[in-house]
Amino acid sequence: MNRQSFRHALASERPLITPLAHDALSARLIEEAGFKAFTIGGSALLAARHAYPDIGLIGLTDMAQGIKDIADVSTLPFLTDADDGYGDVKSTVRTVLAYEAIGVSGMLIEDQERDRKQQRADKAAAVADEAVIEAKLRAALAARTNPETFIIGRTDAYGVYGLDAAMRRAERFLALGVDGIFIAGLRTDADYERVGKTFKGAFLSAAMFEGGNAPWLAPSVLGQMGFSQVSFPLSILLRSVAAMRAGLEDLRSYGLGKTQLQPFAGITQAREILDVAVNLTKWRSIEAEFGQDG
Repeated sequence: MNRQSFRHALASERPLITPLAHDALSARLIEEAGFKAFTIGGSALLAARHAYPDIGLIGLTDMAQGIKDIADVSTLPFLTDADDGYGDVKSTVRTVLAYEAIGVSGMLIEDQERDRKQQRADKAAAVADEAVIEAKLRAALAARTNPETFIIGRTDAYGVYGLDAAMRRAERFLALGVDGIFIAGLRTDADYERVGKTFKGAFLSAAMFEGGNAPWLAPSVLGQMGFSQVSFPLSILLRSVAAMRAGLEDLRSYGLGKTQLQPFAGITQAREILDVAVNLTKWRSIEAEFGQDG
């Protein structure tokens, strides 16, 4: 597949806005909506693919299979979650090679301890020693076969030790030669301003989570602060889950004879969107050209 580099996408939009794809269909819809890139996060992928929480239940093989399904349907460059490398430095090297073979444009390697992993960045319970994560990042940088593959160091140290410690780790990641950094769990506008000012000029990632106590900052504001890329980790998935639950409750109530169910008013448009997303016209043309009669 002819996929542009993530660096090219960064040059086309500042900051680069990346929704999170949780499956192949969402990735296709992201591309059709005109976005330049997307991200794949463990929480959304595991919820959609396995109905699992992202608390260290799965390993590289499970993630790679889900990522490949997504990579196969989109030409957009994308970043993906690589957790802690799924083990030691050997596992980290294996992760980099496996992800590159799939077509991953870049990956985030974190310092959160796998056996006490939390889904929410602001709830991080424990992080590995600095020497451990630095060794993994060095191994990842040495292992990549494509110099365009982004290796991003993620630290969850804020939730454990505070912002100063997290920023110190990020500085050390950059000194190792990583392509970018992500400080997870920032809690205030002032946190974002300080991080953006300190690391302005480096590739700096931000994640906007809807709800809760986390700041909700516009991409333009984050760009002015110095952030290079903004992801929206659960926005698509949570909207999808809410819509499916509401639809199922309506169907259940109708099936029990408790309520009337009016046909979905947007069904025609939804069907057209789905037909385009699954490339129905393409497959029908193949069927017409090469198919057998009767």
